[in-house]
Amino acid sequence: MQVMRRGALAAAIALGAIIGEPALAEDGVSDNEIVFGQAAVLEGPASALGIGMRTGLQAAFDEINAKGGVHGRKLKLVSENDGYEPARAIAATRKLIEADKVFALIGAVGTPTSAAAQPVAAAAMVPFIGAFTGAGFLRNPKLDNVINIRASYAAETEAWIRHLTEDLKITRIAIFYQDDSFGRSGLDGVNAAMKKRNMQLAAEATYERNTVAVKTALLELKRAEPEAVVIVGAYKPVAEFIKLARKINFNPTFVNISFVGASALAKELGPEGKDVIVSQVVPFPWDVSLPLVADYQAAIKPAGGKPDFVTLEGYLVARLAIAALEKAGADPTREGLLAAIKETGKFDIGGLSMTYSAQKNEGLDKVFLTVIQADGSFKAVEKLVKVSSN
Repeated sequence: MQVMRRGALAAAIALGAIIGEPALAEDGVSDNEIVFGQAAVLEGPASALGIGMRTGLQAAFDEINAKGGVHGRKLKLVSENDGYEPARAIAATRKLIEADKVFALIGAVGTPTSAAAQPVAAAAMVPFIGAFTGAGFLRNPKLDNVINIRASYAAETEAWIRHLTEDLKITRIAIFYQDDSFGRSGLDGVNAAMKKRNMQLAAEATYERNTVAVKTALLELKRAEPEAVVIVGAYKPVAEFIKLARKINFNPTFVNISFVGASALAKELGPEGKDVIVSQVVPFPWDVSLPLVADYQAAIKPAGGKPDFVTLEGYLVARLAIAALEKAGADPTREGLLAAIKETGKFDIGGLSMTYSAQKNEGLDKVFLTVIQADGSFKAVEKLVKVSSN
């Protein structure tokens, strides 16, 4: 009897192969659901970044689920806290892949954590989509499982130096950066932009990730008397640095990278944030003339979020994943999802154009500048203008 049962099972599997039915579904895909995994910082001094990305992702998933999902399947997000530490990112990523059986990874946060997690995803042939980092290594098209949304840190740092030197005629520029692969990625970009103009940094100083120990760095930079300080860091230590600088009457032009978390930075700074510059890599979250932003604003409130740059990026990442799933067809596979993005080439996401190819895994390349206003709001600017010292 046991032999007959085994024979019947083998025959059923063979019959499934003959008529084109897969014997096993892709991990994370069931008849009514597709599961995505996010390993990101959800606690600690950079937690607003991971939480913001999660909120934006969930807003887009809720929006499409209310319409019936993608090809009849609802989208589910499982998030794991990696504490913004590489070792924890590896553990969180493995859990999502091996225990939670996610279909794809989405919305990771940070350069050092992505550097640790992406190889784990690649080894398991799991897509790694929309990481909140502009790190250059992720832009390598040979990383078959990686899809980026945002412009690179190299693009952001080039924009900084161009605007500082051309708009404000500044020549003495210093840098304050996080002492890890994220900070050094920004440092490399700044040095390349300076070298292009036959310039050198006036000074550089660092702080350790997941700390707010910035006083020594502040005093080092103040001694160099720079006209501008460009900053590659997360919002809490950066806010501490700028607030302390104001207290000792050190008031160069402060320019921050998008990863800082603009809204969180403005909140931490309070009145000390006036005139601080932050570069951005997604559209202005309050410009509802762009259909994407109008959709986002309608979706973010029910998800428990407020309009800002981080939640908009999470929403945009999810919207691309949704568009790719729609193109991948009724029986999605990981390989099919990635192919749908690279082979489609161009996506119109609510009026925002994103382009991909076999040689280009980054959808957007625009960088624009915003300036924090006295009330903590943001103003998008095309050109920097000199402001009086506080």
